[in-house]
Amino acid sequence: VQLVESGGGLVQLGGSLRLSCAASGFTFSDCHMAWYRQAPGRQRELVGTITNTGGSTYYEPTVKGRFTISRDNSKNTLYLDMNSLKFEDTALYYCNVPRYSGSRGQGTQVTVSS
Repeated sequence: VQLVESGGGLVQLGGSLRLSCAASGFTFSDCHMAWYRQAPGRQRELVGTITNTGGSTYYEPTVKGRFTISRDNSKNTLYLDMNSLKFEDTALYYCNVPRYSGSRGQGTQVTVSS
């Protein structure tokens, strides 16, 4: 299982970013996917999940209504669209395949500044 996240960066308060997760080494279209984040000094936090077809999503209350998870199975890619970013969204974001415990990429850093 290989996961490579990208798209992070420095963004102003209230701004937007799109993160991507390129997947390989497994049958992407068969697997539900998840986004997690971890801020310095804090525990890992689930951001949300998406079913293998993309037909259903779940979001943690802290991001619901601001973040959108989607996927393109033809490109083996998972996305996280983040809008109305807050300071507390600053974290290292990474994708995960729940079927493969412990799977994750190197993550992509999102920093929200004023």
